[in-house]
Amino acid sequence: MVQKLGHLKESPSQTAGPYVHIGTTPNWVEITGVWKDDLGLVLVSPDTKGERIIVKGRIFDGSGTPLKDALIEIWQADAKGLYNSPQERRGRADPHFVGWGRQPVDGATGEFRFETIKPGRVPFRDGRAMAPHITFWIVARGINTGLHTRMYFGDEEAANAECPVLARIEHKIRLSTLVAPRTEENGLPTYTFDIRLQGENETVFFDI
Repeated sequence: MVQKLGHLKESPSQTAGPYVHIGTTPNWVEITGVWKDDLGLVLVSPDTKGERIIVKGRIFDGSGTPLKDALIEIWQADAKGLYNSPQERRGRADPHFVGWGRQPVDGATGEFRFETIKPGRVPFRDGRAMAPHITFWIVARGINTGLHTRMYFGDEEAANAECPVLARIEHKIRLSTLVAPRTEENGLPTYTFDIRLQGENETVFFDI
């Protein structure tokens, strides 16, 4: 006798929490002894090659209010455009550069801040060079699925103009939401990348 097969329904999505910060950033929530430093807090070492930079900003909701409980991860290539990954086949990445960072936003100001290096250019799948960029992944209360976006550099106008990914964005007026202007802070180039989840000047997010 053929057994009747039942079809399972998809479980409803849920927000991430309330223990995400405890599990991923225990020192930040004053749970010590798990590991010395929270994973992803430090991207560079004294031996890391490349131009040291600061990347900072805040995440705003649709009302313009900064989020105070968001968690951000970033991924990027090293100064030569190579990833610190077993899947990297183009060469050997800088062993002194992690290429991945994780940080909760500041609970008082909502600001995030990474000290890293300016990445090199990475080829698109068709071989064309993408502009230097840093990939962001954002989770917070009310965000059921992590959001992906990219930060491009305001002082890389020529590379941005020929980037095949930026060229795919239909509404060119929104390109500015992905470009961080350059200033200077304590002698280091500083790029401020504010992320807006909704409303006016909503940041472009990528479906990946």
